Amino acid sequence: MDKPEPGDAFVVPTVDISAYVGAGSATARRDVARAIDDACATVGFIQIVGHGIPDTVIEGLTSAVDDFFGLRPDDKKRYRVPGANRGYTAPKTESLSLSAGVESASRMNDFFEAFNVGVEARSFAGLDLDEADYGINLWPDIDGYRARIEAYFQAAQRVARTLTRIFADALGEEPDFFERLTDHSIDVLRMNNYALPPGTDVTLDGDLTGMGEHTDFGIVTVLWADRVRGLQVLARDGSWHDVEPADGALLVNLGDLTARLTNDRWMSTLHRVKPPVVDGTIERRRSVAFFHDGNADAVISTLASHLEYDNGLAYEPITVTDHIAAKLAGSRGGKLNSAAVREATRVLQAAEK
Repeated sequence: MDKPEPGDAFVVPTVDISAYVGAGSATARRDVARAIDDACATVGFIQIVGHGIPDTVIEGLTSAVDDFFGLRPDDKKRYRVPGANRGYTAPKTESLSLSAGVESASRMNDFFEAFNVGVEARSFAGLDLDEADYGINLWPDIDGYRARIEAYFQAAQRVARTLTRIFADALGEEPDFFERLTDHSIDVLRMNNYALPPGTDVTLDGDLTGMGEHTDFGIVTVLWADRVRGLQVLARDGSWHDVEPADGALLVNLGDLTARLTNDRWMSTLHRVKPPVVDGTIERRRSVAFFHDGNADAVISTLASHLEYDNGLAYEPITVTDHIAAKLAGSRGGKLNSAAVREATRVLQAAEK
């Protein structure tokens, strides 16, 4: 079902992480870690407050998003970067469901448009990293755009690293456990616009897909989004539920690599976007996802403490770069990701309900 039944108890938990942002007591931090563990083990999506990002930084972000997506289509297309996880993505040139191992009825049919920036290999002096694993940014020629985006990027990166510090406590690992996996992390900021630009070949009378069902690729995602319906999350019982961010909150969800670490005790939750049609027009929705994906050369293996989960069938070890390459080959390259067996099974089971 697409919407919860009356009386449905599905809730995305809200957690105040301010004890980790400031100088919180050991007791306060323990309570936060316990709440995060419970949210990750039951839903996989979390509303976080107390994140410490100033309103002015959010306002700078949203104005920059509007400035770019307000450009003429031909001007936006100048910022396409073929074959890289950077730059502009036009509507109907991706199919996120393929990254989750699900063959969609119509390939490359997601109608969102996006713009990506991120860290570059040269950002980490002395490590001799491959730019092919990271990417080179292409900045729009818009006054003040880069400064506004970089201000938010740095703030979201801080939040992501705060979350992984909480994750370490919640999992009973050493405080620097995630630092060892993320000290030269592939971090990407993806700005999404769900609207229909003039001349777009999308009809309103079909099954509209803003963004197909998928899991996120890395360790953790920090999402700012408009308070507009569209985002839907797949619960563990196979039902889809609408999710909107609370006022002032950021949405957080786990990625595949954290699911691998915990053998799906903390699940990489499937989600999709289906913006509503109001008076014959798709209601515009914006979102900005910060993907904290881990070091390209890091090897992700199931934690010894979690081998007992999922009937003892642990994931095979994989490098971050190999995992992300397989996922991007699906979403952006149109190649079905045959390795995403667990994700595809959950999508197909949900479709049968």
